[in-house]
Amino acid sequence: MVSAAGTGSEGSRRVTAAMVAREAGVSTATVSLVVSGKAAGRISAANQAKVEAAVARLGYIVDTAGSSLSKGFSPVVVLIATDISNPFYADLTASARAALGERYELLLSANDPGSQAGPEAIRRLLSLRPAGFLIDAPSAELADGIPPGTNAVLLDAPGIDTPWPTVNLDVAGGAAELAGHLASLGHRHVAYVDSVIDAATFRVRREAFLTAAADLGMEASHATRSLTAIDDARRAFAAAWPEWRAAGVTAAVCCTDTHAYGVLEAARSAGLAIPEDLAVAGFDDLPYSRHTSPPLTSVRLPSGELGAAAGRALRALIEGTDGESRTDGRSLLGRDAVLGSELVVRSSTAGNA
Repeated sequence: MVSAAGTGSEGSRRVTAAMVAREAGVSTATVSLVVSGKAAGRISAANQAKVEAAVARLGYIVDTAGSSLSKGFSPVVVLIATDISNPFYADLTASARAALGERYELLLSANDPGSQAGPEAIRRLLSLRPAGFLIDAPSAELADGIPPGTNAVLLDAPGIDTPWPTVNLDVAGGAAELAGHLASLGHRHVAYVDSVIDAATFRVRREAFLTAAADLGMEASHATRSLTAIDDARRAFAAAWPEWRAAGVTAAVCCTDTHAYGVLEAARSAGLAIPEDLAVAGFDDLPYSRHTSPPLTSVRLPSGELGAAAGRALRALIEGTDGESRTDGRSLLGRDAVLGSELVVRSSTAGNA
């Protein structure tokens, strides 16, 4: 199938291979050979030049998706991202793209800040006839709303009871390790900076930290929420700090490193010494976290490994190489994958780290 939409000399009409052939004075088959890159040794240089000139004049673009669909294959994979303002998505996206291979095109579907995709987003995106979906940090509602028979892999979806294959991060283990670290430093009153997005991953890391903190004798009842944006986190901390200070809070745990960057900035503006007056820690261990002032203690969550594993799983799912047959149109892969986390201690919590 070689057809396209164009806006060249043909105006707003759909430009087809037949139009290009008429413009160039050649056959439609000749046009197909040129635009598909198969002209070498099969047509003359003169005719190839005529076709290329006609393509440029008419604004012809090959409908590769339509061509693939006519052969029973879609090259489109959609990555649904919860919050692309978080740099965590850079490695995740690049690694997923590489794992999928050159056969596929990875499209990004992003939400407005503070909002989360729901089942209706999946239904809208299905109009693109994608080969499959990579869905990062979904809610349980979204997971439940995926239509049966859809190729989908869920990323960073801890605690969600779903038949869809998942690739998770051990956010609960990392949260518990962080609580142990703060308790070992003598902290007894800890605050938590959460996300406004109600994703399962944020709920699990919050609940795991609060549970571990309570078990270790720490009070972690002080909390605030903000967008991932640094300025929003800075404002949220500034508004909460007077109450936290009165309650004796000596450490702030943030659900992402980006939140922690805002807290570090606001704490410095308030004249606080870190970590002497306030210890600060986050989740993700972004590349920037080793360069903040002071360097940030963080739970390392391997975003690149997450994207790569999910990309491989989805490709196996699409191409039928996952090793298991479908029984209900939904249960596809075997056991879900869980990638380990690691607490990286730096001087935002331990001054001599």
